[in-house]
Amino acid sequence: MEPWLIWLIVVVILAIIELVTVNLVTIWFVISGICASLATLFTDNIVIPFGIFVVGGIILLLTTKNVMIKYLNHPKEDMNLGRIINMKGIVIKKIIPDKNGIVKIDGKEWSAYSLSEIEEGKKVKVLKIKGVKLEVEEIE
Repeated sequence: MEPWLIWLIVVVILAIIELVTVNLVTIWFVISGICASLATLFTDNIVIPFGIFVVGGIILLLTTKNVMIKYLNHPKEDMNLGRIINMKGIVIKKIIPDKNGIVKIDGKEWSAYSLSEIEEGKKVKVLKIKGVKLEVEEIE
């Protein structure tokens, strides 16, 4: 069997493992395996492609894994939920800075907090969403 084909089989197996586990570990060795496969086209020495596979995979893992984890775990705003930012509503349960109140916005009741005290019946505007709570400010 051709050496490049062996590396291609290794790459496919590692890619399947990555797809099943999604741990961002074997993906770096998929990339280094492709490089090792290409290296077999230029040399008959088995040590060089193996070295490219091992060293390249470890270097990729150590240098890029944290960056990719931060990129992939970046919180994505729910477009449907995000539409209520800047909407106006009314306080139906008093908001105290250290205690959540309740506001009605777009026909729905939400837990809300504010940096200042806001009495029932006052109008508010949504500043941002933090978890399942709205940060609001009083408006006139």
